[in-house]
Amino acid sequence: MLDPRTVRRPGSTANRLVAVLGVTLTVMVAEVIGGLLSGSLALLADAGHMLTDAAGITMALLASTLAGRPATLERTFGYQRAEILAAVINALLLFAVAAFVLVEAARRLSSPPDVSSTLMLTVAAVGLVANAGSLLLLRGAQADSLNVRGAYLEVLGDLLGSAAVVIAALVIATTGFLRADVIASALIGLMILPRTWRLLREAIDVLLEATPKGVDLVEVRDHMTAVPGIVDVHDLHAWTITSGVPVLSAHVVVADEEFTHHARCLILDRLTECLSGHFDVSHCTFQLETIDHRDHEASYHR
Repeated sequence: MLDPRTVRRPGSTANRLVAVLGVTLTVMVAEVIGGLLSGSLALLADAGHMLTDAAGITMALLASTLAGRPATLERTFGYQRAEILAAVINALLLFAVAAFVLVEAARRLSSPPDVSSTLMLTVAAVGLVANAGSLLLLRGAQADSLNVRGAYLEVLGDLLGSAAVVIAALVIATTGFLRADVIASALIGLMILPRTWRLLREAIDVLLEATPKGVDLVEVRDHMTAVPGIVDVHDLHAWTITSGVPVLSAHVVVADEEFTHHARCLILDRLTECLSGHFDVSHCTFQLETIDHRDHEASYHR
């Protein structure tokens, strides 16, 4: 069953995303300058990662704004799926950045260039602090939105990337081991991949209208058929419009003696209470049918 939770309004995280975008762009510029001056591939790799993150957060911000627009006759659910599309694009961009970083790290491994460890350490430390602040801004909102979760994962990747660069700079400063910069770059690329895959998989599940996680349709059917007057439930579907908005539809077979107006209204009320209370699905559509109606339905409704 889905755990009850408070669904955030689509635009409620806009200010946080704007603040995080500003921090990301500032740190990115600092890392580009620092990377060019110090010769650090790790700083440049992290700057490239942050450039992609800035684009991803911008899309997340736009998607959050679009998701708050009202529904129309042409788009009856409004633009709520915009955040899912943004999450997919973010994931694809992150995969591209990871591939670039890994290829460049492999190229430099055999002959690593000289690196100014002091400048590298200073810039990476500033990035570490800034990313930690951004992460705190998004931590609460990311649990309820795939869109914000994408931005959160990007900032988390930046934080880990900055930490890797700090460690590499310290190693170079104390031992002169220049390949530490290349190794840190490769780690930045590798740590992007698993989180990005999870984000992409969850977003694709929404686009494919997969059953929401935590919703057992067998259990849902059992709860529904336990309502007095219901003989059977078929053509049962549950999917997600966007993060925190699960919906359900079903054909509900009602006993002939319960097919009065008052009985039908009572059954609908009980079904709605059952699904919203036990499964946290408040947007439901039911088609009430008599027992013999199923013989007139197409095969895909059975």
